[in-house]
Amino acid sequence: MERWFWIGLGGAAGTLARYALSMWCEERFGAGFPYGTLAVNVLGSFLLGAIGEVAATTALLSPTLRLGLSTGVMGGFTTYSSFNNETLRLIHYKSLAAGLVNIAITLFGCLLAGVLGMVVARRLVAS
Repeated sequence: MERWFWIGLGGAAGTLARYALSMWCEERFGAGFPYGTLAVNVLGSFLLGAIGEVAATTALLSPTLRLGLSTGVMGGFTTYSSFNNETLRLIHYKSLAAGLVNIAITLFGCLLAGVLGMVVARRLVAS
């Protein structure tokens, strides 16, 4: 039952953080492109890569804390459904090119960020 609590609490925290970052990006860069969703997904991929690396290579995170951070916080922070919806809106209301740019940046940006998170965590833990 304790795991469920931490996953739920982490999910709530991640959701609030996603909303805050998304709103900040919209205020800063405008609403013409889904910068907020891109930012949360790339940052979330970086952080999830780091969390996974720390959990896999050290005893710093208990299984419950790992679940709370990964499934909870990062699950609430990142958003595939918003990415999907915003990409469809770009294609429908702007252009196919804008939608494809969003897909490419998100896919490659998130993969690169995840690997970078793993590398950074590995180096931080090793030092």
